[in-house]
Amino acid sequence: MSASPGARLRALAAETVDAVVSSGRSLDTALLQAETRIPEDDRPLLRLLCFGCLRHHWRLRAQVGRLVSRPLKKKDSVIESLLAVGIYQLTETRVPDHAAVSMTVDAVKVLRRPKFGPLVNAVLRNFLRRNLEHQDAADDEERFNHPEWLIAAIRDDWPDQWIEILEANNARAPMWLRVNDRQTTRDEYLARLGADAGRVLPGFDGAIRLQQPQAATALPGFADGLVSVQDGAAQIAAPWLLAGLEECRAPRILDACAAPGGKTAHLLELAPGAQLTAVELDGERMQLLHGNLRRLGLADEATLCVGDASTPEEWWDGSPFDRVLLDVPCSASGVIRRHPDIKLNRRATDIESLAARQAAILDAVWPLLAPGGRLLYVTCSVLRRENEALVTAFLARHGNAVETDVLPNNNIRDLMYRMACGYQVLPGREGLDGFYFACLEKDPSHAA
Repeated sequence: MSASPGARLRALAAETVDAVVSSGRSLDTALLQAETRIPEDDRPLLRLLCFGCLRHHWRLRAQVGRLVSRPLKKKDSVIESLLAVGIYQLTETRVPDHAAVSMTVDAVKVLRRPKFGPLVNAVLRNFLRRNLEHQDAADDEERFNHPEWLIAAIRDDWPDQWIEILEANNARAPMWLRVNDRQTTRDEYLARLGADAGRVLPGFDGAIRLQQPQAATALPGFADGLVSVQDGAAQIAAPWLLAGLEECRAPRILDACAAPGGKTAHLLELAPGAQLTAVELDGERMQLLHGNLRRLGLADEATLCVGDASTPEEWWDGSPFDRVLLDVPCSASGVIRRHPDIKLNRRATDIESLAARQAAILDAVWPLLAPGGRLLYVTCSVLRRENEALVTAFLARHGNAVETDVLPNNNIRDLMYRMACGYQVLPGREGLDGFYFACLEKDPSHAA
C-alpha cells in the first residue's frame, strides 16, 4: 500500500528541516526544491511545518531529547527532524492529534526507515500523555529558541529590548506590498484587493500590510508590475536617499550590493530619468534582479554590473554619483522571523568577518560619491558591531563624512531608535522587519 499524501508531506518536511539542521542549507533553497515534489495546494502546510520547526528548533529538540532514551545516530538525523515535525503539529497547529501522530508515523516508510515507526509512535503518544508541552525550559536556548551566542549578543546590545527582539524573531512575519506608483496608486490598489484586505501605516506612502499572506503570483496585477513584495521597513530606504533630488533631472545613483533588487526597483519607481547603476557580486542573484526589473517594466532603466562593490575600479566609469545606496551583506539578524535558518547557520565568528567586509565596501564606495552627495548605509541587522559601531569608526576615518539626520517624515522617525550614529528599527515594531540606517553626506569643504 502506498503512503498517503499526508505521510509524504511530513516526510518531505522532515527532509527539508534536516537539510538545514544537519547540512547547513538555506531554508529558501531547500524549500524551493521540496515544493516541486508536491501539489501546489499542499505547499502552504509544508512551509508552515518547516518554518515552525526551525523557529522553535531548540524547544522541539529538547522535547525530543526528553522522550528518546538514546541519541539517534547521525545517519538517522532525519528521524529527529521528523519527531520535531510531529511535536510541532501537536503544539502549534490545528491538525487533530490522532491525524498528526498517524501521518508522522507513516512518514518513516516514505523515508525508508520503517524500523523507527514504533519509536516515532511512542515518542508522540508519550508527549501527549505526559503533557510535556507546558514543561519549563531547561535553559535560555530552549526558552528563547535562539543559540546562546546570539542571545548574549542581542542582550548586550539591547539590554532593555532583548526579550522583545527574540520574541519578534520567533513570530510569523506579515506580508508587505509596495505599490508601483508609476502604474497605480495605493488607494486604487487597495480597492482591487478588496475591503479590509490590507492596512496602511502613516508615513509609508506606497506600503500595504496584508491581513492574510498569499502567493505573490495571485496578487492582482503582480505579473503586470503593479505591485511588489517588500517589507515596510525596507521601503524606507529609497525615499530617504532621494530626498533633496527633486530638482535634479538625471541624478546619478549607485545601488551597491543590489540583488534581489527590491530597493533598486523602488528607486527607479520614485526617480524616473535617474541614471542608476546596480552592482551585484553574484551572477545568479543579478539574474534575479533583472527578472524583477523586467516584471516591473524597468529593465531598460538601469545599468547592471556584475562585480564586487569593494573593488569599484573593475566597474566604475569614473563619474561621481549624486546618491549611493549601500545595503551591505550582513548577519540578517533583523529578519530572522522570515529566515529562521539564520539562527542555525550563522556563527558568532561570522560577525567580525561581516563587519570587516562591510567596512571595506563602505571605504571603497565613498570616493565614488560627489561632493555634497549622500550615501545611505543600510543593514537588516540589529547588532551594533555591524551598524552604529561600524559607521562611527568610518566617520572617524573620513573627515569629509558627516551624518545627516534628514528623515522622510516624523511618522517614520517615531518608529526608530535614535542611535549615537544612525537609526534602528527593531523587528516586530508595527509589523516591520529589523533595519538599521545611517545617512552620510560628503562635505565639499573638507578634504578626504
